[in-house]
Amino acid sequence: MGDVKNILFIMYDQLRFDYLSCAGHPHLETPNFDRVAAKGVRFSNAYVQSPICGSSRMCFYTGRYAQSHGAEWNGWPLRVGEKTLGDHLRDVGMDCWLIGKTHMKADVEGMERLGVDPDSIIGARTAECGFDVWVRDDGMVPVGPEGSYDGRVSPYNEWLKEKGYPGENPWSHYANSGIKDGQIAPAWLMENSGMQANIVEEDSETPWLTDRALDFIDGQDGPWCAHLSYIKPHWPYIAPAPYHDMYGPNHVPAPVRDEGEREDPHPVFKTFIQGKIGKAFQRDETRGTVIPAYMGLIKQCDDQLGRILDRLEETGAMEETMIVLTSDHGDYLGDHWMGEKMFMHDCSVKVPMIVFDPREGADGTRGTVCDALIESIDIAPTFIEAAGGEPPMHWLEGRSLRPWLFGKTPDWREVVISEYNYAATPASQIVEASNPDARLMMVFDGRCKLIHFEGGFRPMLFDLESDPNEFEDLGASGDHAQVIARMYEHLNKWGRRQSQRVTVSEEKLEAMRGRSYRRGIVLGAYDEADIDEDQIMYYVGAAEADYTKK
Repeated sequence: MGDVKNILFIMYDQLRFDYLSCAGHPHLETPNFDRVAAKGVRFSNAYVQSPICGSSRMCFYTGRYAQSHGAEWNGWPLRVGEKTLGDHLRDVGMDCWLIGKTHMKADVEGMERLGVDPDSIIGARTAECGFDVWVRDDGMVPVGPEGSYDGRVSPYNEWLKEKGYPGENPWSHYANSGIKDGQIAPAWLMENSGMQANIVEEDSETPWLTDRALDFIDGQDGPWCAHLSYIKPHWPYIAPAPYHDMYGPNHVPAPVRDEGEREDPHPVFKTFIQGKIGKAFQRDETRGTVIPAYMGLIKQCDDQLGRILDRLEETGAMEETMIVLTSDHGDYLGDHWMGEKMFMHDCSVKVPMIVFDPREGADGTRGTVCDALIESIDIAPTFIEAAGGEPPMHWLEGRSLRPWLFGKTPDWREVVISEYNYAATPASQIVEASNPDARLMMVFDGRCKLIHFEGGFRPMLFDLESDPNEFEDLGASGDHAQVIARMYEHLNKWGRRQSQRVTVSEEKLEAMRGRSYRRGIVLGAYDEADIDEDQIMYYVGAAEADYTKK
């Protein structure tokens, strides 16, 4: 084993990189996020490989790009055979547990085809993204005219019923709704986001999951990796007291948007800013109501993080536990005339990434900020190495963060990549993109960001040095043809990577390169003079019979 006994991998859903006090937010105080940042390294340029929950998480869990693992949209199954973080860590003697959300859908057809029993240990792990499950709750229990969002039974919802909250869906009617004149005021209507959630604070989602995490920590001897995965501050945007009114319209930053973005916009970008969610967040009253609630939810997340850090310190486990704080994507919150995520501006694809490594070798970087280009797929190899293993790079496409944590300056990547498949969205129909063409890819080199669109569309291009807010789309500018060509070469190099040779490791391939061709095979010889005598001896000699004369 390595010097790290345990790994606590905490993910928050839809948490923007700039909504932490250690990242410079002007109003939101997050002392416990800051507490981890003071003990570790805050990576200021961390990017997810897809700006949507399910696809992004599969990148974290597999250490592979979305195009490699194929689960490019929410509800798209992760195919049987994809090796995940739990598989890799168990190979080096560390258990890997889930506490919360994965948004993973099992490849049921693949399991049936291969005869994998879902009730077996391997079947259960295959169906749960490689994790052993302490508790899984994806935190999405909305019901519409055609049924539930994902059909899963929510342990949190069932727990609320046991606590005495009435009805079939207290998750919706109490944890994520207010009450007005005795009537349910659902936070699905964002005008209600500023209300107090109709639930006791300690019964709300974030404390409930923290309690499950503390139960887990108290019951383990290790070594373990625990993926503590919160649903908040993801919508519905509503917080319980006292977090519902900690912030007000005076704490809402001005939207990062410019009228020029709506003047002859890229046709795909246009569909997002003119969509229902985009239009909602273009309204000042939406931002003024939602963002204070969003901040309150983050403040609650920070307080609950404090409970966990206190427990680790009280028990002495902090000294042997690696801690990672991150998110699966950000949230537009009205920036660039949009809401939600699902496009490639920094507020969507750039995420918080704070890593505390308890090993002595990391002492020199404590409390520092690293601006290297980091990808979410770097987490898996970092964990494997911390657990004492050698990251299998024929599977993994990320790189271990250990050099940065240990104060080294490694030969590092030139660009980060993110992908988004919008075939399942109305946007694909609006721009008349076929399913294979309804895809976009971002490549960012630390200064220039190019967004490529399949289907014959021109690219978008931003120069973040001269335009840090990403207002001016240079994709149609003839003056930037060389920059566009250079960025496309980066993208093309990435597209030519070898990502599917997962059954043959680098070590095996290297051994093949030097393997003797004297094992049962003779190639390239015209006569005996072209071959060693000891090789030809197996093929010559007197024939025992002449069958040509029969």
